[in-house]
Amino acid sequence: MKVKVAIADDHPLVIKGLQQILSGSRDFELAGSYLNGKELLKGLVNTMVDVVLLDIHMPGQTGDELAEIISLKYPNIKMLALTNEDNVYYIKNMLRKGVHGYILKTTTESILLDAIRTVHAGQQYLEAVLSEKVIRDTIQAKKQVSANPVLSDREIEVLRYLSMDLTSQEIAEKLFVSKRTVDYYRLCLITKLGVKNEGALVKKGIQLGYIQ
Repeated sequence: MKVKVAIADDHPLVIKGLQQILSGSRDFELAGSYLNGKELLKGLVNTMVDVVLLDIHMPGQTGDELAEIISLKYPNIKMLALTNEDNVYYIKNMLRKGVHGYILKTTTESILLDAIRTVHAGQQYLEAVLSEKVIRDTIQAKKQVSANPVLSDREIEVLRYLSMDLTSQEIAEKLFVSKRTVDYYRLCLITKLGVKNEGALVKKGIQLGYIQ
């Protein structure tokens, strides 16, 4: 049975290229292609899909927002991020939101098809160059945690607002930055302080004296 694949990307040329690759393989069937998150969510209501190829930056809802929605509403659908973003923040954030794999648009056709097969089988897939980045970042984060973690003034601001139970959007408005920037600082704080969630983050901040 063929793997049913949907594509969500706001670049028509990217979609066309992916369509050609998928049509050239006997293992896959294109179940739909969408230029934004709204169209994708509407399409998933009526179309059975096994794997979604998901870009991060799209008009309207971003890839991480869509990943969170899809993982809750359609837990059987596997998601593969296909993007130009190679920053560790984006990789870890997408994985946290329920994405099963992460590859770059500069990848080869064989890696793309292998990644789709892997996530469809229920396994995680990280392109080799990205996996190395994540490992290096994790090692560096552990070194920082083992020493006394030093936070920037902006990180301390975000941490204190988090302790007030403000959302990322509310913090962004107070600091005159984007929600994405606040989410970036939030992940940096979790990594630097070596915790797993916001509750533990605030507790650690109090212990270290950053929160009064």
